[in-house]
Amino acid sequence: MRALIQRVKWAEVSVDSRVVGRIEAGLLVYVGILVTDTAADAKALAGKVAYLRIFEDDADKLNLSVQDVGGAVLVIPNFTLLADARKGRRPAFNAAAAGPIAKPLHEAFVAGLLEEGCRVQQGVFGADMTIDSAATGPVNVIVDIPPASKPAN
Repeated sequence: MRALIQRVKWAEVSVDSRVVGRIEAGLLVYVGILVTDTAADAKALAGKVAYLRIFEDDADKLNLSVQDVGGAVLVIPNFTLLADARKGRRPAFNAAAAGPIAKPLHEAFVAGLLEEGCRVQQGVFGADMTIDSAATGPVNVIVDIPPASKPAN
């Protein structure tokens, strides 16, 4: 699974000009599901997102999680996060799971966030969505579960 996590002042998602999810301060999380992902991956990613320390503490250090600051999480299903644009000009999406596989794993990710105590809003799986937000920082983090590779030392 891959998540693009953005710290926001607020965020909302609309489908057909109707707001279907909105949060105040917290995290806007775009989630892509790989063909190889499992329910265990969804649970691991939920734990990572719930406790990722990307909010400032009193010393202006990124030491607090969305839980610590009482924020919420807006989850957006987004298969295009898995685009492979290494060749040519048109990205390939071969690594992205098809809807019947991806949707239950997306739901498992959302359930994992709820189990961790997060307040969650979400977009509509498979819908054409409009996302509006106000980023803070900016702070953006990409998380791959399982990790894509070992981090450089």
